[in-house]
Amino acid sequence: MCQDGTRKRMEEGKLYYPGDTQILKEQEQYMELLYDYNATRPGEGEKRRILLEKMLGSVGQDCYIEPPLHCNWGGKHVFMGDFVYANFNLTLVDDAEIHIGPHCMFGPNVTIATAGHPVEPGLRRQAIQYNIPVRIGENVWVGAGAVILPGVTIGDNSVIGAGSVVTRDIPANVVAVGNPCRVLREIGERDRKFYYKEREIDI
Repeated sequence: MCQDGTRKRMEEGKLYYPGDTQILKEQEQYMELLYDYNATRPGEGEKRRILLEKMLGSVGQDCYIEPPLHCNWGGKHVFMGDFVYANFNLTLVDDAEIHIGPHCMFGPNVTIATAGHPVEPGLRRQAIQYNIPVRIGENVWVGAGAVILPGVTIGDNSVIGAGSVVTRDIPANVVAVGNPCRVLREIGERDRKFYYKEREIDI
């Protein structure tokens, strides 16, 4: 394990040096499992499930994460509910905890980042870092190419538009889009009638 002082600062969201040799050694162990996961074949669903259970902080039932999956800590700080689906190239910068509620869906090339670096140039030159957890509620849909930044919370049932950059909290039951991501509208009666533009829901 890494030095207690560095580990404590890392977990408390304080500035710390991520290149600490003990941290890197510990991190490497989890990255080995991630490598194995990304090397699985399409027909090896059971092997993927077992590896996810070893990799992640916790994982619910019937989660499907399409490789390749990218994680700073191999998913060690990721806590995932039931029935989560992620398309390829989900990137989880999991230096702090990432909590994902049940029934969430992620399009291709989504990034969830808990780590940041100070704007002050001298600190950045030293590669100093800080980590702030991210929380995503239940039944959230995050569109392709979206980026969710440190400290963000997204409420239940909300939709994040493709290509959005989420820099602040998003409430429940809304559609939010853009860079920076802003609430476009509440999910309402029209959404219960139409699934795309003028195409009516018929099931």
